Amino acid sequence: MRRIIMLKKVITIEGQNSSEAKPVAMLVQVASQYESTIYLETGSKRVNAKSIMGMMTLALMEGMDIMVEADGNDETAAVSEIEKYLNNQ
Repeated sequence: MRRIIMLKKVITIEGQNSSEAKPVAMLVQVASQYESTIYLETGSKRVNAKSIMGMMTLALMEGMDIMVEADGNDETAAVSEIEKYLNNQ
C-alpha cells in the first residue's frame, strides 16, 4: 500500500553561498544518500535534489527560503540532513 504522507519544510539558507559548484555538488550527495524522493522548490522552480543540473538552476543564496519536500521511508532523516547542510556549510 502506498503511503500518502510526505514531509515538507521551509528552510532559510544560512552561512553560505550555495550557487557555487562544490556546495551544490555536496548537497546533491547528501540528498542521494536517501531512498526518498527529494525536491527543492524556490519561487516557480521545483527540482530533484539528486540532480546536479537541476540544482544548479536554483542559484541558492544565503538568506533564501527554500521548500524541501521528501517522500519515502527515510524522509524525516533526509530533510533533517539537508537542513543541517544548508545551515552549516
